[in-house]
Amino acid sequence: MDIVLVIIGALLCITGIIGSILPVLPGPPISWLGLLVLHLTNGVKMNYTLLGITLAVAILIFVLDYIIPAAGTKRFGGSKAGAIGTTVGLVVGIFIPIPLGILIGPFVGAFIGELFFNKSNSKVALKAAFGSFIGFLASTFMKFFAACIYLGIFIYVTFEYREALF
Repeated sequence: MDIVLVIIGALLCITGIIGSILPVLPGPPISWLGLLVLHLTNGVKMNYTLLGITLAVAILIFVLDYIIPAAGTKRFGGSKAGAIGTTVGLVVGIFIPIPLGILIGPFVGAFIGELFFNKSNSKVALKAAFGSFIGFLASTFMKFFAACIYLGIFIYVTFEYREALF
């Protein structure tokens, strides 16, 4: 049974990394679930301090994920339309076959959101789109970094308890 839980935990950690880039999945909380599943095995001793700290970090990042892009947009004079455009642009950018679609999509989405929904001139819309894009990049980097750290913890703990697990 432990091997099944280890596989499920690893899949959750990997899904968390993917979720740190895709806006529809909460990356770090999913990665944290992978750590929790690993600690529920019989072969790994439960470390409540590690689980508590990593849970607090996952919750903090989950909350900041909503604050940072909005703050970036607002700081550069953008509006809610720019923030929504960033998210829509990211989803569309995923399906664009060019390699940088996932980076260009949020910027273009924010620009279009500001230009059409707020009737901004192109200079104001470009500045707001840049702010929204910077906020998106900062938030995505933060989530990706945390999810990778959680995967690293998962691998380390699995390796440390490999005798008991396998």
